[in-house]
Amino acid sequence: MPAAAAKLRLAETVKEADLVIDGVTMRFETREGAVTAVDDMSFSVERGEFVSIIGPSGCGKSTVFNILGGLVRGYEGKVNVGGDLISGPHPSIGMVFQEESTFPWRTVLDNVAFPLEVKGVRKAERHEKARHFIDMVGLNGFEQRYPAELSGGMRQRVAIARTLVFEPKILLMDEPFAALDEQTRLLLGDKVLKIQEELKQTTLLITHNITEAVQLSDRVIIMTFRPGKVKRIVDIRLPRPRTGDVVGSEAFGRHVAEIWNDLREEASRGMAESEAGARRRKA
Repeated sequence: MPAAAAKLRLAETVKEADLVIDGVTMRFETREGAVTAVDDMSFSVERGEFVSIIGPSGCGKSTVFNILGGLVRGYEGKVNVGGDLISGPHPSIGMVFQEESTFPWRTVLDNVAFPLEVKGVRKAERHEKARHFIDMVGLNGFEQRYPAELSGGMRQRVAIARTLVFEPKILLMDEPFAALDEQTRLLLGDKVLKIQEELKQTTLLITHNITEAVQLSDRVIIMTFRPGKVKRIVDIRLPRPRTGDVVGSEAFGRHVAEIWNDLREEASRGMAESEAGARRRKA
């Protein structure tokens, strides 16, 4: 879907969308002057939808993530969450970051229960709720283990359960599987899909992995190289659940190839600009 068509769709679906980013531009001041990280970006994520954002390195994906999570201010445009115009963190949003962020001195149970502890929930109640989400991410039996006793994929599942425990309506994830091997990524992706379908959560994933984006998403937003804009939105017309047969199908491969063609064009442009900049600095 071209960017112009995406804006038209945005205008038509705002009323039913959980998440709307409308004409957002973000500039940062550097020693070399102002840098536009994101330029006039607009899209919406409908209730219960799973959308991925993919783009070349340095295109502003994480900037978009931080804006939506209310961690960055000073941008132009509007961000609407569940009908509310936001200017900071919103209680409907849960965030999972790229860096695994468990507390090494806490057990799995106490890691997951931590947000409820901060809210003052009684110990018995918060542990009961934490156990529910530990089971949901497939870590039943590991409640009393410490992060050092777990694999990287298991620690990331603890981080996901800790975000889910306060039951956010919208889940934002910034490359949460980036440090994992391909097999673990696929298996954890399956787990995330099952959780998303069970909880009916609206989910936005930032990723650089095309296979992951196609495996998980209803739509994939492709960003241009800096300044980041919506280059195209691809509808992933594949049946759910995304079983091994679906992931190995010809249709899945066509989606991967389609997105790669756009991504390669933008990544090549970014590489050419970086090389030109390096030559200028040497001159």
